[in-house]
Amino acid sequence: MISTDLQKAINDQITAELWSSNLYLSMAFALKAEGWDGFAHWMDKQALEEREHATTMADYLIKRGGVAKVSQIDVVPEKWGSVLEVFEHVYSHECHVSELIDKVVDLAAKENDKATQDFFWGFVREQVEEEATASSIVDKLKKAGDQGLFYLDSQLAQR
Repeated sequence: MISTDLQKAINDQITAELWSSNLYLSMAFALKAEGWDGFAHWMDKQALEEREHATTMADYLIKRGGVAKVSQIDVVPEKWGSVLEVFEHVYSHECHVSELIDKVVDLAAKENDKATQDFFWGFVREQVEEEATASSIVDKLKKAGDQGLFYLDSQLAQR
């Protein structure tokens, strides 16, 4: 049986993952409206990945005897700046999500819940990759300039 505190922390993380999914969908819609189909495709895939994280966490919580909840999801922004600004926001957001996941791991360690620690270490490792990917895209956008946007758009459509 999972503790009440860890159950709340995991449910909070589920909510954060669902908010992230909505954030990336909002970005996808905005990018698509601007004609950036490849960037929008990348964001659609990212949105799905975040929703899958939430589902995986809910499944884990249920297996441990907890109750998974879908709390109210706050509204996400609808307006975005340049493609570079969008991906800078993605990178910043992924860093924030990493901090949130670290807090769940820290709580599990404090409670000596090795199963939850081990489960969330998988997300810690995945966050390292997500941060690195977002950072890499930001770097490429900066180097490519306006002329390179079309090439990067076509590359991200391959995801």
